Amino acid sequence: MIRFACPGCGGQFNVPESFTGRQARCKKCGSTIIVPPANETPATSRVRPPTPIVNPAKISVRSRRLIADLKQMREAFGDGPLIRILETEGEPAEVYKIEYNIRGIETLKRKSPAYREQHVAEIRMLRDYPRMAPACRMLTPIFHPNIDEAAICVGDHWVAGERLTDLAVRIGQMIAYQTYNIKSPLNGEAAMWADLNPTALPIDSRDLYPPMLESIV
Repeated sequence: MIRFACPGCGGQFNVPESFTGRQARCKKCGSTIIVPPANETPATSRVRPPTPIVNPAKISVRSRRLIADLKQMREAFGDGPLIRILETEGEPAEVYKIEYNIRGIETLKRKSPAYREQHVAEIRMLRDYPRMAPACRMLTPIFHPNIDEAAICVGDHWVAGERLTDLAVRIGQMIAYQTYNIKSPLNGEAAMWADLNPTALPIDSRDLYPPMLESIV
């Protein structure tokens, strides 16, 4: 008799030596089995151990947070009319491209604002996230005191427990000039313009929070 193990599930089989070289299918897991020669002992047979199951407890804090972030972001902005997810990168997602259908200012032309109705921002979770704030930048042109080509100044204080959904809304509020800070600007010209034209602000006064977020804010 030949004694051998299934390469898929490790189940043990005993068959006559005349079955050497025959092919069959394991009734337990469905794996293809080729009966080994009689002189190939269980210790030397090519037995593939079962695939280990990943213990959820071993997933890093960062990965667990990224998984939770993606779930919340999809629930909040999956089909949103004002804010929506264009695409994500990573598994789990650690880079988001967010589209904002909000009125903002693209630039000044002859000291008057040239408006833009659609904007795209990138939110990137770095290695130290959530202990450190995500890196945020605009991918479309914008004229705002707290935004330049390299960064969006989302605030001086980041709390690890802050929701990514709230950060996404905050960027939208900045685009709409619902939120701005002229005391420590990234764009001095925009800060001066905002200081001289307070009655023109906000550019877009709509509530940007999706209903599911408003209920828990």
